[in-house]
Amino acid sequence: MSGIEIRKVTARIGAHVSGVDISRPLDEETATALRDALNVHKALVFSDVNLDDEGQQAFARQFGELTTAHPTVPAVDGAPNVLPVDSEEGRAANNWHTDVTFVLNPPQASTLRSLTIPPYGGETLIANSAAAYRNLPEPLRRLADGLWAEHTNDYDYAVPEETVDEEQAARRAQFTSIKFRTAHPVVRVHPLTGERGLFIGGFAQRIVGLSVSESRKVLDLLQAYVTRPENLLRHRWSENQLVLFDNRITQHYAVDNYDGLPRRLHRVTVAGDVPVGIEGKESYSIEGDASHYSAVAA
Repeated sequence: MSGIEIRKVTARIGAHVSGVDISRPLDEETATALRDALNVHKALVFSDVNLDDEGQQAFARQFGELTTAHPTVPAVDGAPNVLPVDSEEGRAANNWHTDVTFVLNPPQASTLRSLTIPPYGGETLIANSAAAYRNLPEPLRRLADGLWAEHTNDYDYAVPEETVDEEQAARRAQFTSIKFRTAHPVVRVHPLTGERGLFIGGFAQRIVGLSVSESRKVLDLLQAYVTRPENLLRHRWSENQLVLFDNRITQHYAVDNYDGLPRRLHRVTVAGDVPVGIEGKESYSIEGDASHYSAVAA
């Protein structure tokens, strides 16, 4: 592990990692160091990675079993675990979200690798939801501790509600071709660190027991703590970079500020466990079987 260097990017989230070649299998000491760094910093940035799709999958697999690319969206041809995040395919996720929380066991970790980067803009914002929980005033924290939220894909973060053409409508139909609804605790306990984080984001559409309008007010109030500037990493992409982030305790947002120029990333995700709230109760599925997407991690 000699030579590995981990440098903080901000006080609350993010670190640059250097001195390790992630295109090669990691020895156990290095793998442990990266897992520990991910627990602390929530998001790790690797530059000059020299990876192809196969290499990205091999790196991600060192953190656990992979999911398929997505429950409803097609993978890269010949790479069933790789999701193209392509501005030209309408997949600019300019909405705060945690990946695939509408299924019972969302990914534990996500990797994004840059392929085509616009000359300006196109940053990815990543938020520390544990810091957000710690920021809550005590009355709000007590409220959040007892709440559950229904997450669904029948709300497409990648396509605006006001679909304006057949192509967008077709993408939305594909995204919702299997409808999923899952109830998760609003405050999730991280299975490794024991930290509590706000587990909400764009797919969280309703608080269990509240009306849609009441739910929106509560979710917006809590979400405002997640997206405070102090809790954010604003990553400006360069070519040949990979970002690894802990999907259990972060949210992210792709900034649509590059005038429609080409922007293409590839995403590979690591299967996760079923979220658990502060009382030890697990999430439960309401609608939709995602077993074709991800086995429940042990």
